[in-house]
Amino acid sequence: MRVFVSVLLCLLLCGCNSIYYKPHTLDKTQTVYAMRGGFSMQRSIKQTMEERGYNVHVGTLRSEKLSEDIDFQTFDIPNKAKYVVYVKERKEILRPIWCAFNGFWWWNFNASITEKKTGKEILSWRGRGCQNSSIRKLNTILDDLEK
Repeated sequence: MRVFVSVLLCLLLCGCNSIYYKPHTLDKTQTVYAMRGGFSMQRSIKQTMEERGYNVHVGTLRSEKLSEDIDFQTFDIPNKAKYVVYVKERKEILRPIWCAFNGFWWWNFNASITEKKTGKEILSWRGRGCQNSSIRKLNTILDDLEK
């Protein structure tokens, strides 16, 4: 019984991530396009890439359609952008006990980096985890991706 409980606790403490990437395919000197706004993971990816020396752009607002039910904006991706970063995420959840020593926030997200012209996906990451461990994983992935 003790072994079963120990194994169950170990499985519960594991972060659930599925990461596929192509090492040494990301050129740090090129421009990266990332969508505006977002919850914590999207903002953190942009911030982390800027801190690492990437030139991150969010595009130029081309048109905006606002009504009571629809908030739709269109952006131009810069021509000089070689990579596109896309993040789809759920709202972060405060988990003070679960993530006590790891940032307090629980993230659930999908992240992708693709080459704009060829459409090749360099990174596909389906992840869940505490804030700080997700940022550490991101830095490790970027270390492997960079040429």
